[in-house]
Amino acid sequence: MTDEPTTAADARHRVTELIRQARICMFTTTGVDGRMVSRPMALQEAEFDGDLWFFAYADSAKVRQLRVNPEVNVAFSDQRHNAWVSLSGTAREGFDRAKAEQLWNPLLSTWFPEGLETPRLTLVRVHAGSAEYWDSPGSTVVNLLGFAKAAVTGKPPKAGENHEVSY
Repeated sequence: MTDEPTTAADARHRVTELIRQARICMFTTTGVDGRMVSRPMALQEAEFDGDLWFFAYADSAKVRQLRVNPEVNVAFSDQRHNAWVSLSGTAREGFDRAKAEQLWNPLLSTWFPEGLETPRLTLVRVHAGSAEYWDSPGSTVVNLLGFAKAAVTGKPPKAGENHEVSY
């Protein structure tokens, strides 16, 4: 769609809402051989001010990769709300005890069994450079009907809003 949100702040606010609803993302780094590598990760609950926070192991492949090439992509898909976000940014790794305490969630013990005392535990902060989102507020049935109508009429469906956002 070509309709623009009323302000850039409105668009950034919508990206924030969509990210919070989705919570799980595909975190993409570039491997040393140049291939893109994606893996699912859980976003930590935090006030989104242009930064996303993740827990990781300091010796993990993703952390080694972002040390060489900090440019990453973080993609969210929320099929319950028919919304998607693709966020590009720069990642940095480092452990900040106060930030880790603020972000810690007991469910993380599944991956980090010793909690904040887990050896090699670190934080990854992704600073957003830009984001693009697709937001289709109708139900899946309504969207499927729109696609079916498009197939019959030959006219593209109205699939919802699509906007780019800079940070």
